[in-house]
Parts: sequence; C-alpha cells; structure tokens
Amino acid sequence: MNKESECKLGIITFFAIAMGFLEAVVVVYLRRIYYSFGFDFPLKGFIEPEILNIEWIREFATVIMLLSVAILAGKKFYEKFAYFLYAFAIWDIFYYISLKLTLNWPESIFTWDLLFLIPWPWIGPVLSPILWSVLFVIFTLLVISFRDKKIKVKFSALEITLFVLGVFITLYTWLYDYGKLIIGGGYTKDFFTLTENSQFMQAITTYVPTNYNWPAFILGLALALTSLFLFYIRTKNQKR
Repeated sequence: MNKESECKLGIITFFAIAMGFLEAVVVVYLRRIYYSFGFDFPLKGFIEPEILNIEWIREFATVIMLLSVAILAGKKFYEKFAYFLYAFAIWDIFYYISLKLTLNWPESIFTWDLLFLIPWPWIGPVLSPILWSVLFVIFTLLVISFRDKKIKVKFSALEITLFVLGVFITLYTWLYDYGKLIIGGGYTKDFFTLTENSQFMQAITTYVPTNYNWPAFILGLALALTSLFLFYIRTKNQKR
C-alpha cells in the first residue's frame, strides 16, 4: 500500500472515530432523557414521534457524511465504495467502543441493540454489526492494496452475487423482528404514519426480542467471506 493510500485511510480513520464518538454522545443524551433507568427491551418510554422523525433524518445525514468523505477519497467507483465501507466500519466499531467508555454499555457483545431506524427498527446482538464491520475493513484493504500494486480490480458476477446475497440475508435477520410486528399486526397500511398509531406504539413498548437468527446470520456472513476469498484468489494471480 502506497503512502497516498495510507494517508487517505488514516484521515478517514480519524474522521470515522470522531463521528463514532459524536454518535455515542447523542445516544448518551437520548438515554439520559428517555432511558434514565437503563436501556433494554421492551422499549419503555419510546421516543415520541417528533423526535423519532428527527432521528431518522440524523441517521440519513450520518450516511451522507460517511459517503461524502469516501467520494472525496476515491477516484473510481470501486474505490469510493471501498472507502465508504471502511468509513462505515470504523465509525460503527468506535461507536460501540465510545458507548462502553461513556455508559459501560453494552454489557456483552451479545447484548441486543437498536441498530438503525430506517425504514423501521433494526435490532440484533452487538456482535453482529461488528463482525460485518471487520469484514468491510478487510474488503477495503484488499481492494486498495491490489489497486496500489497496479492490479486490475474487478469483481466477477459470482462474487457480486454472493456478497449481495450475504448482505440481504443479514439485513433480513436485523429487520425480521419489527418487520414481523408491523406486517403481522396489520400495520402496513399505516406504514407512513406508524409513529402516530397508538396501538403500534403500545406494541413497541411491550415487545421483547428473544432469539436471534444466528444460523441465517452466519450463512450471510459466510457468503460474503466466500465472495472476498474468491476475489482475492482470482485477483492475486492476475498479471500486473
């Protein structure tokens, strides 16, 4: 890896660490206001609709910020994509590190967390997003290293299919619980006004996730790892 790439990765790392800390600070404030007795499921005292709408915007803005620094760092599309995944991964990892330092939370890597809110709450054990973040870091280092060695970076249809399939399977495990609550409860017709639906909000404040779909998660992660392995083996044997 050349000096320029090391410099870019270093700057993105500092940026993402700072963003992870800022994200944790927001959570510290939210939990002090809404979960003063500790955060856990069910979501007692769930955030009111107006604040929840602001949280959606904040999460969207976070992704835009990470995407922006990746666009500035990369030249070709695959470089921008790799830098985005790297920024996202470092941000996510240091978000949890910051929460542990400030709130002594999570209690363990298997503690359930509210991962994201768009388009509805994603939930899962803390370990699950961290594992994907590690995979994203590996992905980026492979791509940038090959690029710096003047080796053509190109993903085959099989590698893309395996990676995307792994992502969607993992998303299914995170979106399943509240998706089942929304669909099973017949709230789909009111999807865009769910925060104003008192019955849905009541259901949210009594719902406790129990069993995470680890087999599906492991399958999704394994497919993505297989994709990276195939990419590495095929690409390293190419001529410069």
